[in-house]
Parts: sequence; C-alpha cells; structure tokens
Amino acid sequence: MAYGFYFDSTRCTGCRTCEMACKDYKDLPAEIAFRRVFDYEGGSCALGADGTVASDVFMYHVSDACNHCENPKCFAACPTGAIEKDDDGIVFINQETCTGNGACVDACPYGVPILVKEEGKAKKCDMCRDRVAEGKQPICVEACPLRALEWGDLDELKAAHPDAVAGIAPLADPSETVPSLLINACPAAKEPGDTTGFVANEKEVTGVAAFE
Repeated sequence: MAYGFYFDSTRCTGCRTCEMACKDYKDLPAEIAFRRVFDYEGGSCALGADGTVASDVFMYHVSDACNHCENPKCFAACPTGAIEKDDDGIVFINQETCTGNGACVDACPYGVPILVKEEGKAKKCDMCRDRVAEGKQPICVEACPLRALEWGDLDELKAAHPDAVAGIAPLADPSETVPSLLINACPAAKEPGDTTGFVANEKEVTGVAAFE
C-alpha cells in the first residue's frame, strides 16, 4: 500500500490555509514552507476592430508539497542514504544521518527539499508521519476549508477519482518520478511544461527554498 494526496484545483481558492497549518504544526520559520501554493496565470486581452475585447486570460492555484514519488529522485541522489521510504510509500529525511549535502535539493524536479544551512540539514514534508501513525490525516488536509485536499490509500483515491491526472502546470512532468499525487484539473489548467503561463508568486514559492 502507498499513501498519496488528491488535489482538487476546481475548489482551491489560494487561501494558503494548508500552508499555514503545516508551518504551525511543524513550527517552521517564515523562510521555510513544506507545502506551497502556486498562483499560475497567463493569457492576454486584445481590442478588436469592432470595439469588442477578446481574452484568453487564465489563472488558477496549485497546492503542492512532497509528492512521495514512486521513483523519488531525491532518494536516488542522496549520498548518505538519509532519505528513506517506508512501507506506506512515505519518503522522509532521517535527520540523524543527513549531512546537508544538498544533492536532494538539486535532484527534485518539484523543488521540494529545503537546505537549512544554519542546521546543516535538508528538510521537507514527511506526510505528517506521526499523525498518520495515530490514524489521523496530514494536517494540511485536515485544515483545508474548501476540502480541496484529500489523502489516503493511493489505489482508493484513484478509484474514487478516475478522471484525475498526475500533473498540471507549473508542476513537473509526472513521468519523471511517478508522484503519489492525483489532481482534478480545473478548466483553466495547463499541461506540465506549459509555456503560455507563469508563476505569478515566484518569489514567494522559490524564496522559501533558497534563503541564506
């Protein structure tokens, strides 16, 4: 069995409650976020000769954390074996053996691991392993006010959401790592690798992984 996340992009309003709940539960400083909300937007407006305006503008939000991939590149890259994967498919960093090499940070196509230079350790979402062991959901799932996040056995999630996809922009191509992630793509959603849009809050979502 492997646990995974389901994200409904038709429900997400970008409120960041999931992100804040995670930060509070994990007691994270302002510079670190294990779950991030991307604001993805693009398109333009054009005034026609007849005075009408044509528009292909789009915007949507994507809540993403570690996707506990079937083939995690961070796991393969770690030179000390500090990144482990348990029987439930949860990928986590053993803080006792992590030396802060940073190879996982460079390897992950989702930009998930964060190198905390002051501690000499890499850190990331561990799917709230302590809560899962107690029979609870990850805190981000429990906190979402719009119920845009679900969590559970990946096969059961696939059965419940047969039309879900494994990736939308700006996330990485799912074929790279086979993430334990299912997404209900909203009508505006673009394919991974899309170049028609951009991450409007790039400083917010990338800054948390690149602080000194």
